[in-house]
Amino acid sequence: VTAYTDPLLAMKEFKPYYYDLLLVDINMPLINGYEMVQKIVKLDLNLKVCFMTAGEINYEAIREIRHPTKSFGCFIKKPASATDLVNRVLQELY
Repeated sequence: VTAYTDPLLAMKEFKPYYYDLLLVDINMPLINGYEMVQKIVKLDLNLKVCFMTAGEINYEAIREIRHPTKSFGCFIKKPASATDLVNRVLQELY
């Protein structure tokens, strides 16, 4: 588990084929979660991604970053309880 509060640092230090899942907030400073994931999935197509948001989900933005062999269907609405968050992540991983 690696946690970053700076999305640009997270992208800079990203290690392809090291992580199983990214938990990404859609609204971040400097770059949004959609843009971040669009860049990262080019480095690791096997990576699973869960987006988190307190706002509305922009499905058009998701369609733009989808790779033909990749589906981003994990969305977690904030606020989420710790139990709900863990259960949703486990669903994605297994």
